[in-house]
Amino acid sequence: SSLTLKPGDKIDVYVVKVRAEDGNVVLSKKKADELKVWQSLEESYKTGDTIEAKVSEVVKGGLVAYVNEVRCFIPASHASNSFVKDLNQFVGKNLVVKVIEFDEKKRRVVLSRKEVERKEAEEKKETLWNSLKKGEKRTGIVSRLAKFGAFVNLGGVDGLIHNSDLSWKRVNHPSEVVKEGDKVEVYVIDFDKEKGRISLGLKDVEGDPWNNAAFKYKVNDILEGTVVRLLDFGAFVEIEPGIEGLVHVTEITDENIAKPSQVLKIGDKVKVKILEINPEEKKMALSIKEAENKTAEEIEKYNDKD
Repeated sequence: SSLTLKPGDKIDVYVVKVRAEDGNVVLSKKKADELKVWQSLEESYKTGDTIEAKVSEVVKGGLVAYVNEVRCFIPASHASNSFVKDLNQFVGKNLVVKVIEFDEKKRRVVLSRKEVERKEAEEKKETLWNSLKKGEKRTGIVSRLAKFGAFVNLGGVDGLIHNSDLSWKRVNHPSEVVKEGDKVEVYVIDFDKEKGRISLGLKDVEGDPWNNAAFKYKVNDILEGTVVRLLDFGAFVEIEPGIEGLVHVTEITDENIAKPSQVLKIGDKVKVKILEINPEEKKMALSIKEAENKTAEEIEKYNDKD
């Protein structure tokens, strides 16, 4: 074509026919270019190298894409490494793909975007695992909620924030703190590459309410708290979000009870007296009966006139 060729250009041509009667040779540049594409596709198929293809339309079972002038097929199952609801989103786009089937005689070439994405994902995972450090901060996206915690995608690999590491306050379900799709900043608590586990924390270490507990609370202080958990041996009472203490079953009442649930229920507001406090171990021993006795003593100090 005069639009693409000019005298002096060097081009590849395919010999179509040699006419002996007049000595002319019929050549085809188009056929030579097509042959070069087929050779290139065969080479890619053998080596596993990626190529670029332009998607032209959606057909039954997948996509039609062209590598230069050669028509190829991308099965729906190979359009992406993740589930694709509508294949029309690929029409008109150039995709980096891998040749997974090649038969020049049948003029059949099958391509895969999925294989390329899968390899990219594996490389991304490997890079992430090799760069992880305990205690560092990472940004991720909440990918899934479970009863016991929230999974966060750090970029190809999911880590778990257990409920106890979501907040300093008690968390019964992760939806109280985060939701799917949230962008969060997390701490890497621990990880095990062989088991594929990453433990994350959302709560800020510096925000631990126990850091100030030694200054705020003292033995013999009487406080109001909320019953948050009942066990056979005692009740856990929350003094403030993130700080809980144990009221042993013998410190609940002067009455003889077998277990706390006989006189307490979750959510009850109760007065407690601090018997022991250990901020380093984040433990506090409390007494409901001594707090009540102390309150009664205080009331008795005053006569009717007062």
